[in-house]
Amino acid sequence: MGGLQSRRLPVLSVLLVSQPVGLAFALAIALIAGGAIGAGGLVAAAAGGAAGVLALGLFYAAMAIGPMSIIAPVASMGALVPVIVGLARGDSPTSLQATGIAVALIGIALAVQEAEHPHGMPVSRRAVALAAVSGIGFGAFFVGLDSAASEDPAWAIVAARSGGVVLILAAAAARPSAVTLSAAAMPALIVIGAFDIAANGLFAFATREGLLPLVSVAGSLYPISTIVLARIVLGERLASLQRLGVGFALAGVALIAGG
Repeated sequence: MGGLQSRRLPVLSVLLVSQPVGLAFALAIALIAGGAIGAGGLVAAAAGGAAGVLALGLFYAAMAIGPMSIIAPVASMGALVPVIVGLARGDSPTSLQATGIAVALIGIALAVQEAEHPHGMPVSRRAVALAAVSGIGFGAFFVGLDSAASEDPAWAIVAARSGGVVLILAAAAARPSAVTLSAAAMPALIVIGAFDIAANGLFAFATREGLLPLVSVAGSLYPISTIVLARIVLGERLASLQRLGVGFALAGVALIAGG
């Protein structure tokens, strides 16, 4: 949905509506749940949120100019960032889970292979580069959120989204000409914000239940649903290697869960 709206509106406009909407949802839930978070956690989450919103902007921009079935798997390679950080912190997955991580990452890499697009949409280097950089930002977001979620996941999400919203508002103030809002698009932008904050919240709670490398890899399998939706909505077709990559990715998740 974010990619489709970014083909119709400037990326900054999509973020300017969807991200504050998500913050409102997150704040309401945090106030109901109670709890608290320390200053260190707030800073880590806010910094991660700023990195995350930059990543999301680049991700939407990439999907606006390239095939979504390629862009999403490229961006998901950012799972390597929290995997490396988690292992450096001393997280110790089982051998079966480690194998699952490797298999899932191989699956994501295979899914990057160019698909057969009936409409002839080219896979530009710029789109792939934007997606790759966005993946690094997503990885930084995962790490920052994980650092704060151990204290209180609900308030960690609020802090992370606040950091992102501040950055978006600053960008909108600096470039008002880049903001073009459409009343007809508002319902879709609100739904995007709700889906996005729900995904962030589930990730924050997941990091309290499992190791960061495992949770990050499982969370980075979203390209599977994006590829399926791109096929149904946009008519994008999977090449043989992409289909194999999806299978590897699912098998990796099964190994992670089985471990």
